[in-house]
Amino acid sequence: MPKLKTRKSVAKRVKITKKGKALRSKAGRRHLLSSKTRKRKRSLRRKTLFSSGAKKMLKRALPYG
Repeated sequence: MPKLKTRKSVAKRVKITKKGKALRSKAGRRHLLSSKTRKRKRSLRRKTLFSSGAKKMLKRALPYG
């Protein structure tokens, strides 16, 4: 059976933790920041976990992740 290909676009955006959970960056931190509060911008810095519904997609996109 041939090797499975990794979706490089997903691999660049997602980090797999030691326990196998997937971390991603939050949206909304690129532009129009002057209208957002400090608190909101601070919380956007942190990474967050993927929803449980995205596990199937991630397993297919990152077969060796």
